[in-house]
Amino acid sequence: MTLGACAAPSTSGSAAAPRPVRVLIATNEPWGTYHAEPLLAEAQRRGWTLTQLVPDRSEIDADEAVPVAVAGAFPEADLLVVTGAGDWPADCLAQLPALPVVASSLAYLLPQEAPRAGEVRSRVGAATASSSAEAAAFRAHLGLPGEARVVGSAQTDDLPQRAAEPGTVLVLTSVTHEDETGAAAPGAQLLLDSARRLADAGRRIVVGLHPREDRELWSEYEISEVPSVQASAVAEVAIGIPGTVFPLVAAVGTPLVGCIDPALEIPDHLRDVCSAVIDDAGAAVAAVDTARPLAADALTAAVGPVGGSAQRLLDVWGDAVAGAGG
Repeated sequence: MTLGACAAPSTSGSAAAPRPVRVLIATNEPWGTYHAEPLLAEAQRRGWTLTQLVPDRSEIDADEAVPVAVAGAFPEADLLVVTGAGDWPADCLAQLPALPVVASSLAYLLPQEAPRAGEVRSRVGAATASSSAEAAAFRAHLGLPGEARVVGSAQTDDLPQRAAEPGTVLVLTSVTHEDETGAAAPGAQLLLDSARRLADAGRRIVVGLHPREDRELWSEYEISEVPSVQASAVAEVAIGIPGTVFPLVAAVGTPLVGCIDPALEIPDHLRDVCSAVIDDAGAAVAAVDTARPLAADALTAAVGPVGGSAQRLLDVWGDAVAGAGG
């Protein structure tokens, strides 16, 4: 399959593969299994094997749902999926020279060509992204000359019904401290101060933690025990440091306010899902009070198709295997 062909609708799907497909995934966040987890149910439904490649098991919990394999013990497979051109995906490509490769955006990336994009680009046979806006950023990150197939996000396949509770604000955190899995984002203090202003104004604060955020930073507030997309259904407004979850919350119908530290680079497609963007905690209450849901046309551009997204994504992966003669 050529890169340009990946924009065409899938016709063969998983049926083209002569046996269940074995997929390896390498992410820009080497131990970030939370990006692959939403795909497990569809993979299991097809009888496929989905394994995330990690440098070692140092950051893997004993109850991890996503199967993992460590460097030096990668299993036999039919396809390698990379989520970007970070060092770990590029290293995995070098270790697996014979596998067909699909690049699938499972988390936001800046629209700037990565230092190792050339290594990844030379192997990519197809590319996918959740939305047209994300596809543009992903293509820039990889320096791809062709289109990326827009498939939606698996996390929107089962969106909760919105039932906002008056006065409830969901705070969406990022990562305050860099660790081996990935980088941190400036702006935690701005978001903490904004949450305090909102609490002082009588709002009920519920915190949706990024999987790698320091829970102790937010211990004075109620921390959601359900995923942030689900928690957003009962919030009047969500406020936070824009990240991958923002378009998903917008898809629920919850208005968003972005807290953006001047030192933080945020791609335009994540800014665009926000009803307002603030860089001063003093503006938080007014921004929340006036926040409105995203307009339908903007929602389509930012979120992509809703429903059946995991199926569409794995169809592309299956087509890549079939096209390679797997």
